[in-house]
Amino acid sequence: MDPLLFALFLVACCGAGATGGLFPTGTWYEELEKPSWTPPNWVFPLAWTTLYLLMAFAAARVAPLEGSQYAMAFWAAQIAVNALWTPVFFGLRRIKAAIPVMGCLWLLVAGAMVTHWQLDMLAGLALLPYLIWVTVAGALNVQMWRLNPRVRPIITSEL
Repeated sequence: MDPLLFALFLVACCGAGATGGLFPTGTWYEELEKPSWTPPNWVFPLAWTTLYLLMAFAAARVAPLEGSQYAMAFWAAQIAVNALWTPVFFGLRRIKAAIPVMGCLWLLVAGAMVTHWQLDMLAGLALLPYLIWVTVAGALNVQMWRLNPRVRPIITSEL
């Protein structure tokens, strides 16, 4: 694995992860009713750090391989949609609108995992925890919307 490729993909992951700093949870999130199985807040940064390292590892292993076009297209698309979810959910407080974003992310991560696996089994396996996490996050998103029907989204003209 090329360390420079790993570093470049890790920078892309950090860019997506930076949306968490740009759109922090805030008191509105703390006041939401959450399912009993919601992980504690400290789990999220630990999980995302691990997942971003695994995502960069997977991409760096596959990128130089012959026939990696689809794998890299899925990887690029998933990191872009990954970066989109946080501003929709936390930035705009559009819990319902974040659900299709999460569904799209799940499909892209699944596609990335399969196409990476076809080229390099370790790369595909590295994306499996990400798919599991996105599955849990998607279920949390749906439950948050169901449990908090009166949450008012931020109107963009107010920004």
